[in-house]
Amino acid sequence: MKQSILVLVALTLVLPAGRCGADGDTTAVGVITPHSRGLHGYIGYRASRPADRAKYSAGMGFYSAVWPLVDKPIAHFQIGLPSAWITPNNSDNKDKPLAPIGTLARDNWPERGPTWGSVFQTVEGGLGYWARNHFRYGPPKFSMNATPQCYDYEVGSPGWSFFYSNEALPDNRLGIAQLSNRILIPPDALPFEGNPNGKFLGYTYMALPFTKPTTGDPPTGDQAWTCFLSAANFKGPIAYYIPETWSKIGKLFNYPFIYGRGLDARPGNMGGGAMEINTVPRFDARDSQGVVYSKLPKLQFPVDEQGRTLLVQDVTYYSKAALYDAFKAWRDGGPTCSGRFDDSGAWKATLTTRTTRFDQAGKEITGVEKVFDTAIYEPNVWGLEWFGSDISPKGSFPQYFKHVGDKRIAIAASDVPAETGLLNQEFKLAGRGAPYTSPATGAWANPGPAKGPYTVHLADGSKATYFWYRFVDQPSFQQYQWSDAKKAKLQSFVEKIHANWPINRDYMAPPSQGTLATLDPALLVTPPKGLEVGYVPIVTGQEDAG
Repeated sequence: MKQSILVLVALTLVLPAGRCGADGDTTAVGVITPHSRGLHGYIGYRASRPADRAKYSAGMGFYSAVWPLVDKPIAHFQIGLPSAWITPNNSDNKDKPLAPIGTLARDNWPERGPTWGSVFQTVEGGLGYWARNHFRYGPPKFSMNATPQCYDYEVGSPGWSFFYSNEALPDNRLGIAQLSNRILIPPDALPFEGNPNGKFLGYTYMALPFTKPTTGDPPTGDQAWTCFLSAANFKGPIAYYIPETWSKIGKLFNYPFIYGRGLDARPGNMGGGAMEINTVPRFDARDSQGVVYSKLPKLQFPVDEQGRTLLVQDVTYYSKAALYDAFKAWRDGGPTCSGRFDDSGAWKATLTTRTTRFDQAGKEITGVEKVFDTAIYEPNVWGLEWFGSDISPKGSFPQYFKHVGDKRIAIAASDVPAETGLLNQEFKLAGRGAPYTSPATGAWANPGPAKGPYTVHLADGSKATYFWYRFVDQPSFQQYQWSDAKKAKLQSFVEKIHANWPINRDYMAPPSQGTLATLDPALLVTPPKGLEVGYVPIVTGQEDAG
């Protein structure tokens, strides 16, 4: 992770004992050994920033390509597609720790000191494949994610962490409020319809004032980082991070210094973007001459009619004039806000890029630059340029590598000796995971849902169970002792949003080029009669549909 680029946080993979060899060479001809550290690197870009950075720190969004990076769901595999990374701007603090003693980051990552600002709080997530997904199906998925407490835990959906546990988060760690009454947010992330090979999904995080700031214990700002999507069959906000999600760390650790320094109150600090390649399996085998070769899974990229791979476009930063101001005025009794992002508060970035360096178990990979390089096609479009190399077909990452000293040299399949057995060796497919479960007590039951259960079958082969909750009765809010008046005002405002913000309106500006990907239609739901506004569908479990 680097502050200069946006990345997904990698999950460290540990293969079961006895199933992988060490990262050293094999000793016998044709004996294939599996390893977990097949490929690592960041395929990224940088985005320019306006002169007045503080002004354009109330939101960030872009359109990211959606495509099946692998043609089959591979086990022990994690690659993030270009995704978001937002931290609170604490640039005025040069030397005092933001991470309290007792947190994971403070106690284990001294290299992040002296402030631990890069791992204090983050909004992450996006498109990708994650090693702990329970239900893989081929294409990537979309997921929100945040780390509100120095990586002690993560919040990836209205009930669960970022695929780390089958069980829902404890009541006091729930952080996402389901906002949309038209779309489900399952714990294993949002799947797509079909194989959207190079179509785009737009998403933006906007800091919006659903509630007023408070001066209580702890003091809490008004910024609710709200995730907007732009897909072919759904447009609009899906959920937001409750401001107290960020502020409560100061009270929990009795550390007043960080009051007002979380994402509830501080401007967002946002840089460029990247694909993070981190958890990729590989096979090694030796030929009769003692040379070791490696094989990776086939990684494929969309290539358009002009031979280009377009990965990201329309990177835009937003000031409060884009939506916050109109939203706040509406909340306080002013005119209805359409939800559309006002161009007067939008600033489009110019993108730059550089050649990516890759490694395999820490050993430098060479030759990939003969196959492709990153490219800027227009000031605000970033992707890959392909060179038609014999090493690998256009649109495919090299699969085979020859070990020469401390180098891993990309080679064509025709250059791999058949005696190694690598050419026909297949990677293990991902299995189906355990069900995600939620309790029938605590915040999930008191005050509890208004109607349900309902079930849907999703494109990833899973079945999701959900209930309809009154907005302020959903589990995430129950940890807070809000007054009846505050809850009633928020409930009334959300009812107005439901009544006035349809899912077929452009909130983000449409993409400059290309077409939009389609979310799995099974995610889209219609409120039951009598619950048309003010109620939201909360997923309470997800399991293999069998």
